[in-house]
Amino acid sequence: MRTPRIYTDQELSAKALVTLENGPAKHLSRVLRMGPGDDLSVFNGDGGEYPATIKSADRKRVVVETGKLRAENCESPLAIELGIAVSRGERMDWVIQKATELGVTRITPLLSKRVEVKLNAERTAKRLRHWHQVAISACEQCGRNRLPALGSITSLADWVAVTQAERRFVLHPQADASKDSGQTPASVALLIGPEGGLTKTEISLAEDAGFEPLQLGPRVLRTETAPLAALAIMQARWGDMA
Repeated sequence: MRTPRIYTDQELSAKALVTLENGPAKHLSRVLRMGPGDDLSVFNGDGGEYPATIKSADRKRVVVETGKLRAENCESPLAIELGIAVSRGERMDWVIQKATELGVTRITPLLSKRVEVKLNAERTAKRLRHWHQVAISACEQCGRNRLPALGSITSLADWVAVTQAERRFVLHPQADASKDSGQTPASVALLIGPEGGLTKTEISLAEDAGFEPLQLGPRVLRTETAPLAALAIMQARWGDMA
């Protein structure tokens, strides 16, 4: 069995006893059925991870002892911020999970004209907590030791106005076939609309803010497919997916 990787929101150091939070503890003891003497790795998002061994375990409480820090880094040299309109059902979960695996640095959920999801303050807070956990689980699986930042839900207009990446792209099927200018950026931002797409006004707003129109071929991609295709292309061209 692959050695499990567990995220903890605690300070970590070598040769320390760490009592894991309830969620990870239950996962290790009830789902994976691990117990004293079993090995795992723990990380807290600061970079690096610690090999660890379970010292004690029951159905609610797991204590591990950490080993020496492994300063492993699998972060991309390309900083990517993804601004994506909030979508219904599990689409948003899918995008956050896969974007995390593809090395995105920051994800900002956006509200645009054609977003059909209605969120009050309570539901917004609940969604953000859920998406944070989706990103954590993706990091545990893919080997990342740093969590992507998750921005607050904001309006598309506000986001395009403050995004400062070296190159910024707005993806829409009406864009002309993309031509690479040859500039290799250290940071990029990618704007993706909702299921119904961005309006002409929103596209113009983004372009006026310095976003380059981007097209990924003749087929119209779904809102959960488009960002993943674009992220993979950007990582292959400028990042670490050579």
